[in-house]
Amino acid sequence: VQLVESGGELVQAGASLRLSCAISKQTATNYAMGWFRQAPGKEREFVAATNWIGDSTYYADSVKGRFTISRDNDKNTMYLQMNSLKPDDTALYYCALDSHSLMATKIRAEYDTWGQGTQVTVSS
Repeated sequence: VQLVESGGELVQAGASLRLSCAISKQTATNYAMGWFRQAPGKEREFVAATNWIGDSTYYADSVKGRFTISRDNDKNTMYLQMNSLKPDDTALYYCALDSHSLMATKIRAEYDTWGQGTQVTVSS
C-alpha cells in the first residue's frame, strides 16, 4: 500500500485548503484512515480520522468545526477540507492507514502506513 498526499500550499489566515490522499492499493477501502500533522520542533499530532466507510469520524479539539475528513472509496482517495485556517495550523500534514482495523482511531501507534507529507503554511 502506498499513500500520496497533495494539496498543501502557502495561504493567508482565514483561507481554505483541501488536502487529498491517494491510496494505491485496490482493497484499501477496508481500512480506517487518518490525518496527522507535525510542526517544526513538535511531536506529530492527531488531526482527524475516519472509519472504513466514512460514516464515523474523530477530530482533534483544535480543528473541530473547521476541518472535515472524508473519503471516496470508489476513487481510493481520502480528503481533509480545512477552513478558517490559522497560523497555528502550519505543519507538514500526513495521511495514514490502519491496515488492521475498520474503525477510526486517534492513536498514532495504530497506523502502520504513512505518506510522505504535504506542507501547509498559513501566514498571518
